[in-house]
Amino acid sequence: MTTKAVILARVSTKEQEETGHSLPAQIESLRKYAHRKDFEIVKEFCFSESAGPKIRKKFEDVLTYIREHNIKVLLCENVDRATRNFKDAVDLDEMRLNEGLEIHFVKDGFFINREATGNQMFMWEAKVFLAKQVLNRLSDDVKRSIWAKFENHEWPGKAPKGYKNITTANNRKDVVPDEHDGPLVAKMCELYATGNHSHKTLRKLMFDYGLKSANGKPLSISMVAHILQDPFNYGIMRYKGHKNTHKYQPLITKELYDKCEAVRASYNKKPFQYAAKPFIFRGLVRCAKCGCAVSPEIKKGKFIYYSCTNYRKQCERVYVNEKVFLEPIYKVLKGLQMPDKRIQEITEGLRAMGSSEASFHKFNMANLRKEYDMIEDRISKMYDDKLDGRITDEMYDNKLREYKERQGKILSDMRIHSEADEEFYLTANTLLNVAKRALEIFKSSEVPEKRQFLNFLLQNCELQGKKLEFSLRSPFNMILATRNRPIGLRDQGSNLGHPR
Repeated sequence: MTTKAVILARVSTKEQEETGHSLPAQIESLRKYAHRKDFEIVKEFCFSESAGPKIRKKFEDVLTYIREHNIKVLLCENVDRATRNFKDAVDLDEMRLNEGLEIHFVKDGFFINREATGNQMFMWEAKVFLAKQVLNRLSDDVKRSIWAKFENHEWPGKAPKGYKNITTANNRKDVVPDEHDGPLVAKMCELYATGNHSHKTLRKLMFDYGLKSANGKPLSISMVAHILQDPFNYGIMRYKGHKNTHKYQPLITKELYDKCEAVRASYNKKPFQYAAKPFIFRGLVRCAKCGCAVSPEIKKGKFIYYSCTNYRKQCERVYVNEKVFLEPIYKVLKGLQMPDKRIQEITEGLRAMGSSEASFHKFNMANLRKEYDMIEDRISKMYDDKLDGRITDEMYDNKLREYKERQGKILSDMRIHSEADEEFYLTANTLLNVAKRALEIFKSSEVPEKRQFLNFLLQNCELQGKKLEFSLRSPFNMILATRNRPIGLRDQGSNLGHPR
């Protein structure tokens, strides 16, 4: 009987389309593989977006289809076509273990199923980790583009309230004052500057004037406060703690903005103190039975106990000493320790697994160098055309500026490619060394630092009776899973504390 299979193909950038990763090329390769293996393809999923919320929704559609139609084989070109983040990887791995899904990575040359060997699982885990690094590099490209716009006095995102995004006749993106909301934002600032209106009264008054949120309702009080404090309205934009002038038409003057700030500063606000007494597990644990928070309290003047708040009146209040909570924590932190030889072994394993990625980067470097040299040749020819009078000085200056900007971007990309691989392996090695010292760091820390450490390390903390249950965040669950076994061999190391 022919085994039914689903194809998953994906590209994240235009560059991937141009370097052999196009969707048609992936589909054709996977079809040929399915034919050789005698798989019946019942559905083909193609994504051509970056790994964001929309792509996550499409990925969930793939998993839903596989479950509903009882598909046992998923075909992908390689691991980073299937997943670019740990959550996707966990979902696929659970389907492999619990639902018998077999996942084939055609170009990577391996597959995993319920009976996967230790070596196969190491290849899977390592490539998931490397795929996440690729996503991080794509994210860096987006960030560089945003900063380039910001430094050029352009706003890189959605226009603030009172403005709108437009596309000009020459297909350029721009920001202009909104004909309706712009004057109303200015009016709101004028009213607030009088000192006679609070955020709450302004919210209602401006709604009556016609200033509404995107869903047609009154602005939230926090949105009113944000608009009044946004210097964009008088010509200054802020991004990630940095300020720069923007080139768009201001809605108000700097003088009016300062008056609004003076009114805001005149309101005396009483300080509010949150949770004066520090507790290690405050806010980290919920009741497994009713979902209420588990809160701490001190008994007999020095002993710390935790119990369900029983807000929903579904539990009997059971008190657990903090020392009981700490026992599985110490066990896990001790389990993360590994000798230097083991750390080096895993780091070298990741380096070996990255050979295919290294080839890809080498190919990109060659293409970037080729493009840089081609532009340099064009600049030389264009200069000759200028001397011979075939182009004007203005044409030469404009084109030269364009070419130099592109060359600057190419040099930046080449530097990133040359540094990225070694940076990844150094990061992996550093992470493993931090894990090795986790117990020492935790024991020597004060309560606030211990809370921060546990937030970074743990997830899904629940009180089950008198037992603390939790799981480790990635990649610490993978580190613990490879602690005392052949690389890649999976055990129950991802769910820790008392087993669920």
